[in-house]
Amino acid sequence: MTQFTPQEIVHELDKHIVGQQEAKKAVAIALRNRWRRAQVAEPLRHEITPKNILMIGPTGVGKTEIARRLARLANAPFIKVEATKFTEVGYVGKDVDSIIRDLMEIAVKQVREREMQKMQMRAEEAAEERILDALLPPPRPSGLGQGGFGFEAPAPKPEDSGTRQKFRKMLREGQLDEKEIEIELAQPAASMQFFTPPGMEDLSQQLQGMFQGLAGGRTRSRKLKVKEALKLATEEEAAALVNEEEIKLAAIEAVEQNGIVFLDEVDKIAAREGTSGADVSRQGVQRDLLPLVEGTTVSTKYGMVRSDHILFIASGAFHLSRPSDLIPELQGRLPIRVELGPLSVEDFERILTSTDACLTHQYQALLATEGVALDFTADGIRRIAEIAHQVNEKTENIGARRLHTIMERLLEEVSFEAARREGQTVKIDADYVNARLNTLAADEDLSRYVL
Repeated sequence: MTQFTPQEIVHELDKHIVGQQEAKKAVAIALRNRWRRAQVAEPLRHEITPKNILMIGPTGVGKTEIARRLARLANAPFIKVEATKFTEVGYVGKDVDSIIRDLMEIAVKQVREREMQKMQMRAEEAAEERILDALLPPPRPSGLGQGGFGFEAPAPKPEDSGTRQKFRKMLREGQLDEKEIEIELAQPAASMQFFTPPGMEDLSQQLQGMFQGLAGGRTRSRKLKVKEALKLATEEEAAALVNEEEIKLAAIEAVEQNGIVFLDEVDKIAAREGTSGADVSRQGVQRDLLPLVEGTTVSTKYGMVRSDHILFIASGAFHLSRPSDLIPELQGRLPIRVELGPLSVEDFERILTSTDACLTHQYQALLATEGVALDFTADGIRRIAEIAHQVNEKTENIGARRLHTIMERLLEEVSFEAARREGQTVKIDADYVNARLNTLAADEDLSRYVL
């Protein structure tokens, strides 16, 4: 679980997302509250439930990007799902309980990796001994001891061997990396494909896990280079050192206390006026989400998981529907509402220049591989931002995604001719931008299809 303060979380998000301070603050406070709750004494801690968030805003303004960046900061089980992928229980398609099952899989993977990291040193030592055994096989006992009475003489300890120590030094220095050896490694379980009815993918996974478990424990001899054999042996030793039962319990605890679910495209499951029929992928999904968001127990292959303290962050554009179109019970379970505003020309400028791994730096790095230097001037960047904003205003507003289309169109010729222009510097100023994009931006019909 992250120990970042809300200010530090917002600062990290600012590196990748322009503006939208209200949404960043809401997410930062929600994330910090997970840590605060953990510090509260037990009788009261159980009563403190997370305040779920609903983010509302047009497409391309940073809702999904906030989720992506939050996943890296959270240091907790995190899953992002699209609400449109689910259907009501009893119909073909995935049911919402699979969200918690998938979250559990993520948590188990995180905990296992963390535990294996702790055992890394011991695993490396054990793997090193296995590689040395393969390089220097111990001598076979002759069956005749001293005096010929059939008693075996005690074999010298491998670590006492001077030759073994020399090989150990060479192994650690990488001098033996390319040498081929034969080593016993665990045999990977054969992949078995089970065909199950649509919506029953979980049953298929459970059957696969069961049959793989039955086939486990076998080893086979493999010829590998020392470098690869050492890596595989280290992974195998680390996996043998961790306690799977403890991993399972720790993962359940992590999901129940610190799990975060980001539910995207929630506006697509809102009922629209004038629709009729069963609506199994809209209102039905909303009804199924209610107990999950409120707190219920979900059966997973690792055990029962309670969702009472899992944080849900929902987001949607709501351009064809309104938050009030969600069923009232679900609205009540998303008490914190934050609105993300459309992007201005200044926002587009900052997206192009001030964020980490911004688009201008990406294109400069790509073309630098072929010896072409791109020089973006301040007036050139301003003009790109103005055209992006103008096209969004005239046609569909797709937010920052418009910049990808415009930049591809702007640099199409340079990218195509890059191999012939090695050593050249291309200046991207306002005149360059106008020459290539002005006609398209001015013609609404053309910009609708090209930009």
